[in-house]
Amino acid sequence: MRIRLGTGALVVAVLSGTSLLGADLPALRQRGALRVLVVDGSPRFFGLREDAPPGLDREVLAGFARVEKLELTVVPVSSWDALIPRLVEGSGDVAAGGVTATEARRTLVEFTSEVFPSRQVVITRRPHRLVQTVDELRAERVGTIKGTAMADVIRGAHVPAANLDDGYASGKLPEALKSGRVTAIVLGIEDAIVAQEVDPELQLGLFLGPKQSLAFAVPKDAPALRRSLDNYIANLRHTPTWDRLVVKYFGKAALEILQKAQSQ
Repeated sequence: MRIRLGTGALVVAVLSGTSLLGADLPALRQRGALRVLVVDGSPRFFGLREDAPPGLDREVLAGFARVEKLELTVVPVSSWDALIPRLVEGSGDVAAGGVTATEARRTLVEFTSEVFPSRQVVITRRPHRLVQTVDELRAERVGTIKGTAMADVIRGAHVPAANLDDGYASGKLPEALKSGRVTAIVLGIEDAIVAQEVDPELQLGLFLGPKQSLAFAVPKDAPALRRSLDNYIANLRHTPTWDRLVVKYFGKAALEILQKAQSQ
């Protein structure tokens, strides 16, 4: 990826010791670009196709970039377990696309304030039973995605390793459930809403693990970028634009479902 950086800005960066790989907000302004790391498979949050809707996260970051007079540059990442390491190594400035702010990830990066509320939910498909307890979940053949928050809560529920299949790519779990390769999956409520719209035979059962937040991840050495993103998110969530974006990407029922997930 080319970074368009003028000679003067390059000299300033070198003399100040600022890295051109990953930098805080003043250096990003000199560079003129905000590099966003994204894993393909969550188009409601971050669409990578030019002929498709941009996604909630992408719209939020595009608005932020306009305010800061930055060009938004998308950097695709091959898998979820590579996303945070790529941010830490300086391949991008922000990780986005429905990223869950887990405690494990917080040891490596900082997270902005909440962009979207989340909760992990167990999903089965009719005529299979509705899973309503952890013991019932442990008896299922459970599909998940390596390196995700879903995998973390499944591991925390002590699902036997023999019953766990974590070899799926992002976005492929509902298909695995429909085909019968697994009998249960766990998704963030935001993805579960979308999956149930596509396949009404899916049934949402047990909420698993604690309440969670989806947020933007930034390097630990970028406090000014995090603060500026926090301010932008806070202001946006107090406007009608926020509800409009939620309904646009997750449907009219999304606001009520999210409220239920956060209240239990």
